[in-house]
Amino acid sequence: MDAEAFVRDKIRWLGHATFRIEGSQTTVYIDPWKLAEPKPADVICITHSHYDHLSEEDVQKIRKPSTVIIGPPDCKASFGDAFKSIAPGQSVEVGDVMVEAVPAYNTDKEFHPKKNGWVGYVITIDGVRVYHAGDCDVIPEMSKVCADVALLPVGGTYTMTAAQAGEATSKINPRVAVPMHWGDIVGSEKDSKAFATSAKSPVVVLEITQ
Repeated sequence: MDAEAFVRDKIRWLGHATFRIEGSQTTVYIDPWKLAEPKPADVICITHSHYDHLSEEDVQKIRKPSTVIIGPPDCKASFGDAFKSIAPGQSVEVGDVMVEAVPAYNTDKEFHPKKNGWVGYVITIDGVRVYHAGDCDVIPEMSKVCADVALLPVGGTYTMTAAQAGEATSKINPRVAVPMHWGDIVGSEKDSKAFATSAKSPVVVLEITQ
């Protein structure tokens, strides 16, 4: 399956920075928040501890006894032994899925300091490498990210703007890019369209689904 087909068939944008990736064997959630129709998760990846990314209530809605929850140490919350701590440069293998943590931080604002050790993820599932950038600006480490699909914030204020996200695609060079972090709290459809214009890679603008 090519990258664009994978995005359209396997990746569900649930609003803001929340995604569900429906692999052939494994279902992965990233930053579950405001879930309207929760479905069981095999793996849950949390990028950082802000309330719109770490939602214990939403994690509990999709958690099974076997669910593995992955995140930086300050995201452990009440998850107990199900939680696996991760830091930039580390990886965790869960069944047929590989989860690699990469840096995510701001360069010109203080909402997401590099010192916090918060992360984005490269998730390899069904042979496709999906990069979720977390809450970040354009950072040098993006040049080292190898991904088929890039999920990039475009809303500005707390993350990079649509134009800056377009610049990020030239560093990452994904086969397909998808805008996120718009439509709730900050960012609008205008930002998603601006990103589609500025990106150096093909763009798929997903509609919110559950």
